[in-house]
Amino acid sequence: MFGRLGWTEILLIVVLLVILFGHSKIPGMMKNLANGINVFKKEIKSKDGEQAKPVEKKTAVKKAKSKKPAAKKKQK
Repeated sequence: MFGRLGWTEILLIVVLLVILFGHSKIPGMMKNLANGINVFKKEIKSKDGEQAKPVEKKTAVKKAKSKKPAAKKKQK
């Protein structure tokens, strides 16, 4: 199926990836890979060098609020 790689070799590669990167990072990496492929396909399909619309992220970005430190009262 994958050239000369058998199922045991593929299973070994998957286990090594999980050990190296952890199970929480792999879905994020696959999502980024899919977004990259989609952007690449849109650029290929765009006509005569027109720029394709950028891919918008669906996650909300939290804005950090700057807090000013409270003034210290002088003790007598």
